[in-house]
Amino acid sequence: MKQHPTAIIDSRAELAPDVEVGPYAVIEQQVYIHSGCRIGPHAVILPHTTLGPGCQVHPGAVIGDLPQEIGFKGYRSFVKIGAETVIREGVTIHRGTEEDTVTCVGEKCFLMVNSHVGHNAQVGDRVIMANGALLAGRVEVGDGVFISGNAAVHQFVKVGRLAMLSGMSGVTKDLPPFCTVHGASINQLAGLNVVGMRRAGISAPDRQAVKRVFSAVCASDLNVSQAVAMIEEEDIDGPALEFLEFVKASKRGICRMPG
Repeated sequence: MKQHPTAIIDSRAELAPDVEVGPYAVIEQQVYIHSGCRIGPHAVILPHTTLGPGCQVHPGAVIGDLPQEIGFKGYRSFVKIGAETVIREGVTIHRGTEEDTVTCVGEKCFLMVNSHVGHNAQVGDRVIMANGALLAGRVEVGDGVFISGNAAVHQFVKVGRLAMLSGMSGVTKDLPPFCTVHGASINQLAGLNVVGMRRAGISAPDRQAVKRVFSAVCASDLNVSQAVAMIEEEDIDGPALEFLEFVKASKRGICRMPG
């Protein structure tokens, strides 16, 4: 283990032999850090946090602090970070609120400077959060989502796979898969993340099928229930069905195109 002499590491923490720990970092008890991780100067990793292999934690990040919830009673809860995730300067990730609950960040995520992951959030793989992006408590974020600078996601909101929030935007309703949100707006869709879908290997016919469902549900004069009923008469599968099932499961309502 490569540990700077000024770092403070609790004897009850478990670090793989090759973990690098920078100056003045603090690693408390019941922290588990797997092989290949690098912990930068002044980073703080608090109890009940696990870092998967190959993670990078940059200076000043704080992982595993108490949830920002007034009703928190000091229960034991956790943070789990997936392999090869990069956590940049000043990022904060808070542990769960109830006993044995977990805040999860998936594999190969990139959390940029001063972004925040609130308590009990569930973040998928390959998610990018740009500088100042904010996830409130109990948010769910699908794989491959891009959250631009200073965008915010309200508590309990679900963000579908490969969705994209533009800078300064916000959502208080669920954001369906493959959709984009207008910059500096609330709950207003801008269209589909066609580039992201193409890069993810979604075929042209599947993209066209998603576009048909999107147009009916999010960009027509029909209300959501009417649009869903109409689409369910069609024989759809793959990403289009994923989109429809997300909409049907939403309890908060979904973001739509401005009318």
